[in-house]
This record gives sequence, C-alpha cells and structure tokens, in this order.
Amino acid sequence: MKKKILYYLLFLPLIFSLTNCSSKEEFDKYYARPDYLEPPIYQQLEAQGNFNTLTKLIEKAGYKDILSKAGYWTMMAPNDDAFTAFFQEQGIANVASIDSVLASKIVRYALIYNAFRTERLSDYQSRTGWEEDNAFRRRTAYYDGFQTKTINGSPMVVAGSNRNNAPGADYYVPGDNNNKYITYFVDEYMTAFGLGASDYNYFFPNTTYTGFNILSGQTVKADIVAENGIIHEVNKVSLPPINLDQKLEESSKYSLFRELLETNLVQYVFDQDATTTYQNFTRKTDKVYVKVYDPALSFSPNNENYIKESDNDGQNDAYTIFAPENAVLQKFIDDVLLKNYPSLDKLPKYVFEDFFNAHMVKNAVWPSLVAGYSNALEEDIRINMNTNVTEAKVLSNGFFYGTNKIQESNLFFTVYTSAYLDPRFTLATRLYNDGSGYREIISNITGRYTLFLPSDTALRGLGYDYNINRSEWVYTSPSTGNTVTGTLARTSLLRVLYNGIIPTPNNELNDLSGSGIIRSGDFDLAGEYIKWQNNQVWAAGNEVLGNKVNILGYEDQRNGRTYYIDKLLQFSEEPQGLDIKALGTTSGSQFQFFYILLLYSNIYDSATGNIQGVELGTSYTFVIPKNSAIQQAVRDGVLPGNTTTGIPTFIPANQIDKDKVSDFIRYHILATRTASADGLINGLTETLRKSSLGEKTYINIVNAPGDLSFVDSKNRISNYIPSLSNNLADRSLIHLVDNYLLYQE
Repeated sequence: MKKKILYYLLFLPLIFSLTNCSSKEEFDKYYARPDYLEPPIYQQLEAQGNFNTLTKLIEKAGYKDILSKAGYWTMMAPNDDAFTAFFQEQGIANVASIDSVLASKIVRYALIYNAFRTERLSDYQSRTGWEEDNAFRRRTAYYDGFQTKTINGSPMVVAGSNRNNAPGADYYVPGDNNNKYITYFVDEYMTAFGLGASDYNYFFPNTTYTGFNILSGQTVKADIVAENGIIHEVNKVSLPPINLDQKLEESSKYSLFRELLETNLVQYVFDQDATTTYQNFTRKTDKVYVKVYDPALSFSPNNENYIKESDNDGQNDAYTIFAPENAVLQKFIDDVLLKNYPSLDKLPKYVFEDFFNAHMVKNAVWPSLVAGYSNALEEDIRINMNTNVTEAKVLSNGFFYGTNKIQESNLFFTVYTSAYLDPRFTLATRLYNDGSGYREIISNITGRYTLFLPSDTALRGLGYDYNINRSEWVYTSPSTGNTVTGTLARTSLLRVLYNGIIPTPNNELNDLSGSGIIRSGDFDLAGEYIKWQNNQVWAAGNEVLGNKVNILGYEDQRNGRTYYIDKLLQFSEEPQGLDIKALGTTSGSQFQFFYILLLYSNIYDSATGNIQGVELGTSYTFVIPKNSAIQQAVRDGVLPGNTTTGIPTFIPANQIDKDKVSDFIRYHILATRTASADGLINGLTETLRKSSLGEKTYINIVNAPGDLSFVDSKNRISNYIPSLSNNLADRSLIHLVDNYLLYQE
C-alpha cells in the first residue's frame, strides 16, 4: 500500500507539469487584462497628449507607480496650458525647476480619494447613503504633516489638531493625517442651495463661473475614464490652500486678532502618539506637540476635518471665520474691552471665548445667504458682505472673511455688558451666565431693557457670595446670621436679580424723577412689580423693610439703560395677609372692612398672616372692594350684616354666614396672575373660590395702560382706584376697587 501511495506522489508533479504546459495559453487568456478597460490614470494622461508636465511631476512626486495600478481616485488634472500659466505666475523656468516637494504638493492635492464622475461630485456620501446635491468638497491625498515652528522663542515640532477640542473629546486621533479638502463649484449643488455665479465670483472675481469650477480654475473636459479612477481636465494649477489657522498666521492685517487668540485660547500639548509616529517616520528624537484650541471655541481653526460625526461630513460643510483688521479691533479693545479693565491680561478668559465665538460660524457661510446663518453664540451675522468684507478666501477647511468691522455681539453692546465687562460686578455676571437664562434676556440687542445692577460689594453686604472652592452660592442673613448654601442661596439671588430686569420698549424708566410701577422680568416669563419715585426704586421686600434703593449712576447701551444701585430690589418673605393688615389698620383706611372680614374669617391665621389657599412665591392679584362697596354687598345680602346700614357682621354666628364670608374673600383673590394697569394681563383668570361642584371660578380682567377693571360672573364691573392700588406684596399686587365681585352659579 505504501509503495502504491509513493507511486502516485511521484507521478502527480509530472501530471501537473504536463497540464500546465498544455493550458498556459488558456490560463493567460482567461486572466488577461480585458481589452475594453481604459488605461490607468498615469497612462491615460500620457495618452491624452496634453498632460506632459503633469506626468513628469507625477514621476517626481513618486506617484507614477501608484497611478499606474489598480485603485480608486479622482484627479483634477491641470493640462499643459495650465502649467505654462503657473510657471509664469510663480517665476518658474520650466518643469525641471520644480523639486519633488512642490511636485508632491501639486499632485497629491489634485488627487481625491474615490472616483467621482461629474454627476456624483455634488452628492454627499453620508452614513445613511447618498444625499443628492449636498456636497461641494472632497478630501484629497495631501496633508501638511509635522512642521517645525518657533513657539515662544524655541523651536518645536508641531502638529495640528485633527478634531475639534470639545470637552471630553480627543483633539488628536492617531492615523488621521488631517488631509486637506478641495472645493469645487458645480451647478447641481449651487442650484439646490440657491447659489449662483455671484457667490463664486465673490471669492474668485477674475474667473468666469462655468458650472464646474475647481477653486479658481475651470473644467476643460470632464469624466475622462481610467482603469483606476476618473480624470477631470482643468485649466488651472491648484496648490494646497492654507487652512484658517495658517491664514491668521501668515496675514499681518489680522495679527492682533491672532495674538489675542494665541495668547488666551491656544496651548501646545505634548502628544505621545504623534511623537511616536514622527520618530518612526523621520528617525529623529524630537517630541511632537499638538496645537490645541480651547474647547470653549466652536471649532479648532487648524482642524482640516469637519465635525466628524460621520467620516465624510467634510464633503458638505466647512467652517467660517470673520477676522477684523487690526485698526478696527484695536478701537474695540480700547473703547469696549478695556473700558473698566487696565489691560487685556486682566480680562476673564470667558470674554475671549465669547469674542472669538462671535466671529466663528460652524458652517460655510455663502455670501448671498449670510442672513440664514448664526455665529457660535447663536446671533445673526452683523457683517455687511458688500461693505464690511475686505478679503474673501476659500481655504482648505473653510471660508475666511477679513473685515473692517467687528461682529457686534450682543454680549458687548447691551445692558448685560455693564456687568460682563466690569470687575465690580463679577457675582451678578456669574449668575447671569450660569444657565439662568438671564444673560439671554438682557443681551438681546433687538429688545430694550432697563437693568438695575448691584455691585459685588452691595451683594456681599447683604449676605450673598460665591464659594469658588465648593462651586456654590452662599447666603447669610444679615439679620439672623443663618446661612444657606447651594440651590437655596442661588434661587434667592436669582429672584432678587430678576427684579432688576425690566423690559422698557419705550424707555419707560429713563426718567425716575416722577413715580410709577412696572413689572420686572421678561415678557415671556413675568417677574414681580417694582415702584419708583424721586430717583429711588423698591420692590415688595424693600417696602416691608423700609429700605428703598438709591441710584448711584447709569450707563446707556444699545438696548437700554443700566442703573447702578446701592441695595437689592428685595422680594417680600411675609404672607400677603400681613400686607392687607397693614393697609386695613391705618386710620380711615378704605381697606378696613375687607381686612376685618378677613381677620374673623375661617381662612385667615391672624398669628402668621397666612390666608388659606395662598402660597408664598406664587402670583396673585388681590381685588379689595372699598368700604362702601362692602356695605353694598351686605345690603344686597351677599355678606351677612345689617341690610339697612350695610354694616357687616364681622364675626359670623353660623356656618352659612362663615361660608359666605370665606367665598366672598376667595372670589376677590385672583390666582396665578398679577395684574396692574399696564395692559399686560387680560382675560379670564382663576380665583381661589370653587363652585358648589368644586369647579374653578373665574374673573375677567380688562386691562389697558392706565385702566384696569374686573368683570364678575354677572358681568358686573369693578374698576380699580389708582391712588390706592398697586400695593406691593410677595409676587402680588393689592388693588382697591369701587365695587364688589359677585359670583352666582
């Protein structure tokens, strides 16, 4: 058996040899390159006959072998005429004068990963599939790599961030070379987004828009098919553009903008992965530092990628920077930033974060569509593209606009600015900025506001402070010495500061020499009412404590006026029943009969002043009939008492009378809304009274500036008496009216 197996093993190689000889022709024919295949890119360029310079540069760059093999490329190929013009522009004698470095730049930047015919260049390769007409850029084979720069007087090997340095995210991902993108302008994309020749010529005024332009070049012949890709013949040589970071570095017109950015929001961070890659490639021992932009910025200007939420998102969007020229920025520094600070190094870091975010847009801002974009602070762009832009460039990672104007951000030209850019008001600024929503209100440049602003000294004097070590607010009562921290202290201060934010669309508080009442807070989120008289202001708490607020000075901003104050507009912490008591116990008071009814009712606690159903911190309107109106209610049998004299039975003898009094009082307390004669509150408003079935009852408020009325369920009208109304209480107003409100089911 073993001999038989050996026989076959010896005989098999002979069989295979004879078989190979007999079928070699068939084998070669079967696996031969098909005749119908186009030649590879390099050979196709040779065959075209008008790419002689380009093929020589491909050889110098070491890409002949790559472009002669299987692959998947798109090449934006400059023809010989393009190189003739390029040599003249650059002062280059001929192709022999180009070294391998420049040759590599030209060739690699002309190479796009993957093969794209014209009809596909406008489509975005999203992670869910093709998105038609949603792309205007493609990643090329070119990247800058590691560069030696002088940083703070010392040479350093530097790499750019290849991600945006968002909090918690990687700013440098190994294996990502930060490849540059090439931008093209094709009709399909331009039409889909409502763009046209004017957008193209905004960047390239000396080139005609043809419907298929590659940067400042034009496509001469498209869709030349090669075995390993697609060739588009262009009439312009494109060197790799610089990115936004490099543009700021090389342009002296924006050196002040860059200096502020580099000094305050840039770090050079040692990176082991980058160092290992560099040392393996160069055999050198230098360490590599990544230039890292602050994570508070909208994006990293040296990041050639886009957001990287998906691999190809750089195909359909890019970044934009509006960079003000030195002179206009210096004026802004002098007039605004340093109005209250001695030097730039004393400014808080967040000022620089906000300033640069105001000039950054996380999108490619097309000139004709500028009104549709917002900056990183979610503000509209306030740069006039016709008069304020002095330079416009399409760069490798976005659009660059040099300007003769700064972006006039809300943060630097509103009443908010008075606190934000003044070291005397850091506590108020901290609270405005910590998610309270106050910053968004008072920095709204399209509205008009009056801001009553307490200094750090005033806040600390009244017990408020911020513990930096524990990152929490602290309040110590000046009267009791009791201390609360965290949420309780913050909530208290929030309410105090909200009393000082007043919408004044008609500059209602520009003259405080007279007297009046006005509601604080935003129009969408009502605050409490405050009063003014003879250049003093006060809220309900000040009225209780008898400590009116004095005006120390003011500053006008574009959206209103800031008043500097010596005390806080304090809220009241006492029950509204005590305020009614104070009104009702003065000699000859028109509130007297109502107060006595309340005092002896079964819904009032005379010890605390609490009224059943009335909660501190909730909005109410107290509609109190004057004494004669109470008497009329007695005569009408609505309240117990002498129907002839109208004198109420203040101490009801039975439950029926007690219920009459309680229901009467509840029907005159309007819940959830505080109304004054300012036209802000109108319509049906719930009362504290319930029907016999336990359902809510309502009063209709009829309100116009200077006129306030209350209409009951019988359509009877009670008019407020201005001279005795608008009494302040905890989130409440107490009005005197000329009639009582009657509820009947």
